[in-house]
Amino acid sequence: MALQCDEIHEGDPTVSIVLPTYNRPVYLREAVASVLAQSYEDWELIIADDGSSEETRTYLRGIEDRRVTVLWLPHTGVPSISRNAAIRQARGRYIAFLDSDDLWVPTKLARQVDALLGSPGCGWSYTAVDLIHPDGQPVDRSGFVPWLPHSGDITEHVLKIEAIIAIDSVMVDRHLLMDVGSFDEGQRFGEDYDLYVRLAMRSPVQVIDEPLAVVRATDGANYSANRIDAYAGWVQLYDKYAGWLPNKRLRAVARRRRAESVLVLARLYAKAGQTKDAWRTLLHGTPQSLLAYPPWSWRAAKEVVRAGLGVLQRRG
Repeated sequence: MALQCDEIHEGDPTVSIVLPTYNRPVYLREAVASVLAQSYEDWELIIADDGSSEETRTYLRGIEDRRVTVLWLPHTGVPSISRNAAIRQARGRYIAFLDSDDLWVPTKLARQVDALLGSPGCGWSYTAVDLIHPDGQPVDRSGFVPWLPHSGDITEHVLKIEAIIAIDSVMVDRHLLMDVGSFDEGQRFGEDYDLYVRLAMRSPVQVIDEPLAVVRATDGANYSANRIDAYAGWVQLYDKYAGWLPNKRLRAVARRRRAESVLVLARLYAKAGQTKDAWRTLLHGTPQSLLAYPPWSWRAAKEVVRAGLGVLQRRG
């Protein structure tokens, strides 16, 4: 559902920064410091606190910069709800996103504002990012797939996850964001890519092939559970787009990606010992997947065998 967008008035900041947080006081301090260190100063920072404990709240109450606003929200555990609450308060021409455990380099806002002002046909922008470990040390990316910048109409690249976009690197025209409906609060995982698909369908994108955001990699806690939730989110996302993307080719891409995600999700359930969930996932995914991806039935059969062997091994 599209959000109401008020007109931009004289005196409003050029950039509204949306930062959701929940109980990450150490990382949060670093994130806020990276905003305060921006060379571009015409911004407002809206911190949406998702019901944090007193340590985080004490820190937030102590921020004295007049450009910083804190929204005190009841805890939901859903970042999209916090982000949308902050977006509704935003007054800037552009909206930028920063998660509370990530950082920006000092020139991030300046570079993106210049890029968007210099590309009037583009309603949004993203950049390359650097990766760090939870302790702040750089991540060795020698074994990673090379990052490739994709600009213009990137709808298909986003659907195929060929365009790797971190939410911390995104800046978007506020009117465009409101027009496409902001974050889908029912999409609990993959909500960022859900937004990118809608933005890409509506506007070309300007990319900056330079790491202007710094993303903190996962610490490995609850990794298996997170992967299950993530692939359940991908199935949900592709299921949604397979039905109403604007052309046949894009719908075919969504159906193929959905079929592949169903197989991965079933495999993850089987490895976690959730055999019934694995079989239920395959059964539910069969009708659409067979049409979208002919080899699917053979690969699905392999997952059924894997799930069955897992049951026998645990019983043995």
